[in-house]
Amino acid sequence: MFHSIRPSILERMRYLEQMDAKEREAGVPRSQRLRQIPPEVGRFLALLAANAPEGAYLEIGTSAGYSTLWIALACELLGRTLTTFEISQDKAQLARETFRVAQVEGIVNFVVGDARRYLSGYPHVGFCFLDAEKEIYSECYEIVVPNLVRGGLLVADNAISHQEALKPMIERALTDVRVDALVVPIGKGVLVCRKI
Repeated sequence: MFHSIRPSILERMRYLEQMDAKEREAGVPRSQRLRQIPPEVGRFLALLAANAPEGAYLEIGTSAGYSTLWIALACELLGRTLTTFEISQDKAQLARETFRVAQVEGIVNFVVGDARRYLSGYPHVGFCFLDAEKEIYSECYEIVVPNLVRGGLLVADNAISHQEALKPMIERALTDVRVDALVVPIGKGVLVCRKI
């Protein structure tokens, strides 16, 4: 999977990595930045997604589509599709460009809107990546977890960097008898939950 990434995907990943780095260097306010995952988290996501059971593959918080590209690698390998949700119109425009340039439009189903309005329509989830506004994490968790298939994964970013804001959800996950969960110290911290 990592040794055969198509040039169109690699080039777009590099472009978004450079864009993110420039925004950070320029001191662009956090609310206006891409706020994308680092490459090592992308690889981690791809590995998890490539080993997730059959079911819907979801991403809550597309941003410019960087993490989407990593998950799409696993979907392409497995012959699956990924549905990703983005609420920001500005980021949605950039994400559409990402999917077109990277040539993943056949793998990615892009929905512009609040994911919470759509999540209950996915009753059999094999993999879900959550990287959106922190105030919706708990609500998304409670919608997605009951719909995970056995062995299905819910992966949430920023579990260490936003530990205080995400404390209710993290504590819920770590004590939830429906899942096995742990926080992995990679990137800004990733919460991984596996449905029992």
